[in-house]
Amino acid sequence: MRLRFKLGVPILGALVVSACAFPYYMQAIGGQVDLLRQRVPIEEAIADPGFDETTRRRLELVTELRRFAVSELGLPDNRSYTSYVDLGREYVVWNVVAAGEFSVDPVTWCFPIAGCVSYRGYFDRTKADAFAQSLSGKGYDTFTGGSAAYSTLGYFADPVLNTMLRRGDTNIAATLFHELAHQRLYVKDDTELSESFATTVEQYAVEEWFMHRDQPEALARYRARLERQGRFASLVRDQRLRLMRLFDSDLDANSMREAKGEAFELMHQEYESLKADWGGNGDYDAWFDSNLNNASLVAVTSYQRWVPGLRARLDAVGPEVFYDELEALVDREPDLRTTTLEGWNQASMTAVLADRR
Repeated sequence: MRLRFKLGVPILGALVVSACAFPYYMQAIGGQVDLLRQRVPIEEAIADPGFDETTRRRLELVTELRRFAVSELGLPDNRSYTSYVDLGREYVVWNVVAAGEFSVDPVTWCFPIAGCVSYRGYFDRTKADAFAQSLSGKGYDTFTGGSAAYSTLGYFADPVLNTMLRRGDTNIAATLFHELAHQRLYVKDDTELSESFATTVEQYAVEEWFMHRDQPEALARYRARLERQGRFASLVRDQRLRLMRLFDSDLDANSMREAKGEAFELMHQEYESLKADWGGNGDYDAWFDSNLNNASLVAVTSYQRWVPGLRARLDAVGPEVFYDELEALVDREPDLRTTTLEGWNQASMTAVLADRR
């Protein structure tokens, strides 16, 4: 399983903060500027006779996907994803997520303009690892993951990256739709809603794309993947609730630490049961083989927490009304916003359970 993160939000803050005082901002600005300098218009890349044929075909696909996103999904029509950069590496950024040893709430970092977000991104893997190690030394659980893409929310003309094209047509479509959705709506100080919104639009858009292309077999495979993803997300939510109850208990630190380890062992067992239901499919093996901790859960819930309810609303009302509803929801007080989202999630999950009976 790959987790995507957006480094662009902190970069916006970096542009208005004294870079000399903050090495983090220095690397963020430097990495962004270096990336922008390398952009080549997609038309030029495709026309270059020496260009790799597989990459050429995938860039042609990106052009089609972008046109579909604008005309059929109401996503932004700007200069983003009209140019290409080959970074010569597997990921564009590496991102660090952290949580307390006895907490399932993320550590957040706050930036001017962008607000507070639950990750910090680095263009250099060694810098990300060093930052994660410094947090671990202070007693935090940490998770570091590579990202194939990020968004500057339309403030810059984001290019297509070679890292976005590595994993096949479905993932190219999903990534592009996700990043354009961020340009349609970004919620300051609310990573979970911003990411859940983009994930919801991504899933809906990929399905619409396959129907538009009359590719029923690809659509069926994708929906089967979403079914597995939904059940995995439910497993993570259950683990988060289990740990919340544990961390709210009166156990001493050593006993709580032991119970936390047992909870993650139980989660492993639950995943093995899921795999049996999936005929041995191992979509999430790599995630479970990593050093799971509270930050690992945060990295998933940031993208998935509100997806069930949001997807039900999008299916019910269509993109334009859905965007309007979300923009109105963002204007509410955070507590009222959460109450609405919890209601949408509960209604969606009740409907799913009814369908399975």
